[in-house]
Amino acid sequence: MRLALPAFVVLAAEPIYVLVDTAVVGRLGPVALAAVAVGGTVMSVAAWLGTVAAYGTTGRAARRYGAGDRTAALAEGVQASWLGAFAGLLLAVALQILAGPITAGLAGQHSPVADAAEQWLRIAAWGAPGLLLAAAGNGWMRGVQETRRPVRYVLVANVVSAVLCPVLVYPLGLGLTGSAVANVVAQTLGGLLFVRALVTAGAPLRPRPHLLLTHLTVGRDLLIRGAAFQVSFLSATAVAARYGTIQVGAHQIAIQLWFFTALAMDALAIAGQSLVGAALGAGDAAGARLLARRLVLFGAVAGVGFAVLFAVGAPVIPGWFSPDPGVHDQAMVIWPWFVALQPVAGVVFALDGVFIGAGDLRYLRDLTIGGALGGFLPVIWAGYLLDLGLAGIWAGLAVFMLVRLVGLVHRLKSPRWTVLGVPAGRT
Repeated sequence: MRLALPAFVVLAAEPIYVLVDTAVVGRLGPVALAAVAVGGTVMSVAAWLGTVAAYGTTGRAARRYGAGDRTAALAEGVQASWLGAFAGLLLAVALQILAGPITAGLAGQHSPVADAAEQWLRIAAWGAPGLLLAAAGNGWMRGVQETRRPVRYVLVANVVSAVLCPVLVYPLGLGLTGSAVANVVAQTLGGLLFVRALVTAGAPLRPRPHLLLTHLTVGRDLLIRGAAFQVSFLSATAVAARYGTIQVGAHQIAIQLWFFTALAMDALAIAGQSLVGAALGAGDAAGARLLARRLVLFGAVAGVGFAVLFAVGAPVIPGWFSPDPGVHDQAMVIWPWFVALQPVAGVVFALDGVFIGAGDLRYLRDLTIGGALGGFLPVIWAGYLLDLGLAGIWAGLAVFMLVRLVGLVHRLKSPRWTVLGVPAGRT
């Protein structure tokens, strides 16, 4: 819990800011809300790359920290930061070229939404380098079980942006542009704070090609796994957009709340990455298994807690984000699915952390791809063809989560994930 609670603050800060941003922009009308839904979904590519950087770095740094080599753990953070900065800059430049075609493809025939989303995305893209630097920083700090500074850095960045967003959108009259600028400010500030942490830690800052190559090799499975998530959620937004502006607005509210609870419960997964990685690095397989069982229990309890909270809050929560009655009605179509999936998600996210910490990335990759291609994507597109509305999208998410739950519980019973020491290329 000493690791999970600060991780919860760090993880919750960004989605809470996104929820604030959604509430601020929602007052501009359904088109603006739908535009942020489309543009934000595209920017989730940067968040996906950040998750890869953070999770891969945590596992590698934790193994080395558990084996008693803090210097090597810091070196993992330096190389992850170089990769993050380069990938973020590349993504920002690419989105200046591709923002128009991507948003038009996602928003379908709703050209006002596509135009507004393109405007938002071109500005927000410049926050990608800072976002990825912050993700790498969180990764190595979690690996060496540093809990306080990440909380301070993330809170400072997001509080500044949460104050800046409504000021830019309303009193200064920038509208959607103000929302995008506030995103860039928060992400750049956060990245710079984590870079300063590496400098003050005394780690050599030069890039080391062999370690960079190792990070790329190890990150391959996380990248492929993340690509399956991205294709799934981009497709879900595209389907929602084709139902109409009201529907995509309701989907934006529900999916951002889903991401919030997912990242909040990922606090347990991050504790699992750090502790399981350190236990296996120190040669303690029994301790790693005990941690895994505890994390499953904690994840289930957290999921039930969120389910109760959102069930009770169903009559009022959608109104926090949009005054439109049509958006509220469509949100209620989603709500039973959203509530029922919370306990499943708690267990799934906890076990994800266990196996990432153990370096069992290939299995996670294959399971995620199987759930996406065999469940999520076929169900949501079949639902679109059958005109099932938003319920079809969330039925697809339910199938995806259940496939992962069964696969992860089965893997937990196997001894194959408890590899001891610091095996090359494994963590």
